[in-house]
This record gives sequence, C-alpha cells and structure tokens, in this order.
Amino acid sequence: MSVRGHCILSHGFESGPDATKVTALADVAEGLGWSHERPDYTAFDARHDMGRHGDVAARLAQLQALASGRAADGPLVLAGSSLGAWISGRVSLQVPVRALFLMAPPINLVSEYPLEAAAVPTAIIHGWDDELIPAADVFAWAAPRRDRLLLVDDDHRLSDHVEASAALFAGLLGALAS
Repeated sequence: MSVRGHCILSHGFESGPDATKVTALADVAEGLGWSHERPDYTAFDARHDMGRHGDVAARLAQLQALASGRAADGPLVLAGSSLGAWISGRVSLQVPVRALFLMAPPINLVSEYPLEAAAVPTAIIHGWDDELIPAADVFAWAAPRRDRLLLVDDDHRLSDHVEASAALFAGLLGALAS
C-alpha cells in the first residue's frame, strides 16, 4: 500500500510520545496507510523556568520544523492532545496542512494566547467534565468553523474515550482519502 500522507501526533503537557492517546492515533494512521511520527516534547515541558506550561516556544519551533519538512511530501495532518492540540493549531497557520485533529484543545492557553488554527477539516474530541477547559468554550470556538465536535462524558485526560478518539481520527483520515 502506498502512503496516503503523513501525520504528526503531538502529546500533551507533561505526557510523552508513548502516551495512550497518541499511540492509539499512530495505530490508526498506520492501519489506514499513513506514515506518522510522535515528537518528544518532554524536555520542553520540564522547563518550569519558562512558565506554567514549560517552553511553549520551543515546542512550537520543533513542530514547525517537522511540519515544514514534511509538507512538501504530500498531505499532512497535525493531531494533538491539550497543549499538543494548541501547538498543532498554531503551526497549521504557518505550514500547509490537510486537516487537524484536536483532543481537549485549550481554547485559551492563557488569555493572551487563544487557540488559532487554519480553516481546514478539523475534528475535535472534548470531555463534558474537562476540569481545565470548559466544554462550552470549545463548542463556541468550533461552531463558527463548523468543525466536527464530539463531546464525551469524560474529563481533560479523555482516558475513558481513547477508542472514541481513535474512531474519530479514523473517520477524519478516511474522509480525506475519499
């Protein structure tokens, strides 16, 4: 099977590239014929001297470099969880992407840094009981964009909905293939 495109799967803050959700997405991508990579941002997250969310600028720079290197090779999909979703959105404004997949996206990382993303097909999964990002804020962000939004009975980690996340991601990648 020829490769349909490439997915870059970004883990959340103080998580890692082997986290359950991004691993599930990698399995989906591979099964559907997409190549994938999972950058490791753990060193940036450990930089508490850079602020509450570690070295966000370094995270952004790493993803931008990876995405820029892959964008010319064919369709590129960025996916991420929490802070990984936020940087995926930001990078989509700089690098041509075919689609975005956002899990528990922080709509306002901090008030001066709202979530921004390219106008591309986007699927979002978010917990009704997210203790960090109110579901109403995610709905308000997604509605004018007409993004696909799945709200589930879960908290910020979405740990009870890994399979639902994978299924939504599969649907997004499948729609790109048709």
